[in-house]
Amino acid sequence: MSNLDKIAFFQNRRDEVPNQLLAKELVETKNKDGIREIAENLENKNKNIRSDCLKVLYEIGYLEPGLIADYGDDFLKLLKSKDNRMVWGAMIGLAAIADRCPQEIWAQIEDVIHITESGTVITLVWGMRVLAKVAAADEKYKEKIFPFLLKQIQACIPRDVPTHAESILCAVDKRNKRELLSILEARRAELTPAQVTRFKRVLKQIDRI
Repeated sequence: MSNLDKIAFFQNRRDEVPNQLLAKELVETKNKDGIREIAENLENKNKNIRSDCLKVLYEIGYLEPGLIADYGDDFLKLLKSKDNRMVWGAMIGLAAIADRCPQEIWAQIEDVIHITESGTVITLVWGMRVLAKVAAADEKYKEKIFPFLLKQIQACIPRDVPTHAESILCAVDKRNKRELLSILEARRAELTPAQVTRFKRVLKQIDRI
């Protein structure tokens, strides 16, 4: 049985468990050939096969990002898909490896920013992580990207304020943290008590920078 045969579609399953189990198996065995087989099917004619393969790859990214580090270009290509499922799945994959391939992402930074801003809620959440990791890699990158990250925190719905703030911590430094803190404090009154608890934890992390 090939690794492709183990994805949910070929197991006649509609849940994600087969894909998660395959990802775990590929990580545990460090099976680069198996991972390559899955990646080669990101453009399969069958929508369900494409989707399952992308799920396997980003599940691998959760467990062992280095094993999918060579597929940054594949994820970037998928960001332009007309299928939202492929777009946000590709953004999750990129988020796992953005700190390993910031230059590749920077080369298409305008597209990544646009897709992050105009995509689904999931695309935005993971896009913020991608962009923050790229910003953290180079001061030139940060100069362009950080204002966009701040803009999202200013404009997002209240419940997403702590989430986005946590996502961009890797790009926060002594020079830009005051502006971030100012924006966060301005939004504190909009948060529920539960959100404030998480919010305060983020503030403490920023204060230590």
